[in-house]
Amino acid sequence: MRIVEIAPARARGSDMVRAPKSVDVKLNLRVLEISGTWEPNDAERRAAWELYVELVTRVSVVPLRENDGLLREALSSLYSLFVTTREVLRTYGPEVAEPKRNGQYNFGYLAVAMLNYGLRPLLADWHPTLEDWEARRPTDRSRRDHEQAWDRAGELRTALRDTRGILTAYADLLAGACGVPNLLAAVPAAEPAP
Repeated sequence: MRIVEIAPARARGSDMVRAPKSVDVKLNLRVLEISGTWEPNDAERRAAWELYVELVTRVSVVPLRENDGLLREALSSLYSLFVTTREVLRTYGPEVAEPKRNGQYNFGYLAVAMLNYGLRPLLADWHPTLEDWEARRPTDRSRRDHEQAWDRAGELRTALRDTRGILTAYADLLAGACGVPNLLAAVPAAEPAP
């Protein structure tokens, strides 16, 4: 993603924010590749900011180390992005999905593509697969121990890592549209546990 042109500074309270007039879009969603430009309007920037905050504060783009967290919690967090994105789309209305000139993208299209092609394949495959394994948990075994004993846990962690790459590129696009730095890059990565 590259910012193409910067729009004039606009006031937000007492701060001045330089918002991009246009951003290059390049997303590889495995089954769909999106490439072109996006000239976000103010409603799209506000919607992009809301979704950006949701993305960068979840396991969706924050690495899940090998023995950290539960896979179920990671899938649930990703699933909740459907609810959040729907709410953002409803809140900002048709203005974020208006057709643009010359086939440019809009926030609505990019948000729905991210859900349907970036998240849905992972969730459709792994949610029921993990659920089947969870149903076999003995009552005397913790959820964590049961997940760690699953012979497919590594596969799911790899799938989550691959999807995180897609969502990170999407989050970068949203940050660019808002004219803000990548907040994930601003926080140093934690050292892996010994």
